[in-house]
This record gives sequence, C-alpha cells and structure tokens, in this order.
Amino acid sequence: MVYVAISSAGLAEALRKATSDDTIWCGSDTISEPEYENLKRPNLTRFNYSLAGLEMGDGAIATVEEQHFGQTILG
Repeated sequence: MVYVAISSAGLAEALRKATSDDTIWCGSDTISEPEYENLKRPNLTRFNYSLAGLEMGDGAIATVEEQHFGQTILG
C-alpha cells in the first residue's frame, strides 16, 4: 500500500497504519525537515513542496505512480 499525506493529521494517521511493507509520501508542510530526518523511517519520502490542493493529475502523483506502478495509492 502507498499512502500520500497532504496534511499533518493525514501523515500521523498514515504513520500509525502503515506497515513496514507500505510506503508513505508527504508534502513539506506535513512535517518539518528536522522532524523528517529524526524519524529515520526508510519507507517515508518527503517532497520539498506542499501537496495541499493535490489533484490526481499533479506531478507529485505521477512521481508516486512511477515509483509504485500498479500499487494502490491512498490519499
């Protein structure tokens, strides 16, 4: 499963639900750079821009789809 978190609350939920086999992607406004680095979670990727207002045709979703082709993506 692939999670895309566009808010801090969404990221917190994804972090609770995700297993070690799942992947989480988030925007820069969901977690600060120092917090991200301190988590040391190998299955978490942080974009360097916000995902607020994200739509399925956006570049961020295309990037996630390319990296996880054929997997279910939850937002």
